[in-house]
Amino acid sequence: MRVLVGDIGGTKTGLGVAVIDGSVVSLSGQRRYPSGDFASLEAIVGRYLEDTGQTPATDCPFGAFAIAGPVEGRRSKTTNLPWDVDADRLEGALGLQRVGLLNDLEAVAWGVPALGPDDLAELHPGAAGVGHACVVAAGTGLGEAGLFWDGAGHHPFATEGGHTDFAPVDEREFALLRYLQERFGRVSWERVVSGMGIANLYAFLLTWRRTLTPDWLAAEFAAADQAAAIATAAAAGRCPICVETMEMFFQLYGREAGNMGLKHLAVGGVYLGGGIAPKNLEALRSSRFLEGFFAKGRMEPLMRRMPVRVILCGDTPLLGAARYMTAR
Repeated sequence: MRVLVGDIGGTKTGLGVAVIDGSVVSLSGQRRYPSGDFASLEAIVGRYLEDTGQTPATDCPFGAFAIAGPVEGRRSKTTNLPWDVDADRLEGALGLQRVGLLNDLEAVAWGVPALGPDDLAELHPGAAGVGHACVVAAGTGLGEAGLFWDGAGHHPFATEGGHTDFAPVDEREFALLRYLQERFGRVSWERVVSGMGIANLYAFLLTWRRTLTPDWLAAEFAAADQAAAIATAAAAGRCPICVETMEMFFQLYGREAGNMGLKHLAVGGVYLGGGIAPKNLEALRSSRFLEGFFAKGRMEPLMRRMPVRVILCGDTPLLGAARYMTAR
């Protein structure tokens, strides 16, 4: 079975062709495009077909697209892009025989069983065993999904847990909440645990510490992604506010990953997806992430049973989209 697969993110869209042979999924022809440069998913997939010379009727008659946003039936409105995605419309516009849509984190969850040891980095070994699992992914936004264990295998399912209410626990975090409420009204976990969250934490700490952005960093903000510039400056120790920003970010990431693990009783594992964790793996290892993850009061012994792993394979959503399509 050959499937045109896509990972539709707020920043970038990855596309490729998956070949499924039993339980083995192989990918070819991967390309990445800036999502914001296109008016619709049809336009970006059309460009991919032109660039690669793929013909849906013969090369990849099926399509499966992982969407950064809620999927209801055969439609989705992307969270961080002004796109309305319709599977029926995609079939007609692109000449595909059948199209499936799924949430991007659901796709990651589908992809987890296809990963090998080299595709994962262990943060905490946990206890040996099987059971429910979950995925928490900080990237452009914050995505979350679950894997229900039925005694024989996992069943991935989507959530929009990243949009639940942020919960502060100390004076600095209550000040952060008030600061973000003035800017956004309601404050979700995505406002603090994501790429935009890193920028929000940095802006808050500037006011909290009553300081200003140095000129050299302001120039880097103008030339590159702000969150990436903050993380790079923190890793180099060049900017105390950047260092504090990333320390706060990782601890909050651990807290919310722990929330997800606790809600799903994820003794089968908590997997960290998205781009931020693998790009900042050494900083993550030395951070207070696990401190935040374990800090669940009487539930701490349970939290320590849960393995925590970082997904290193950037093609996991594409692998998952292909596996999802074979199950339809």
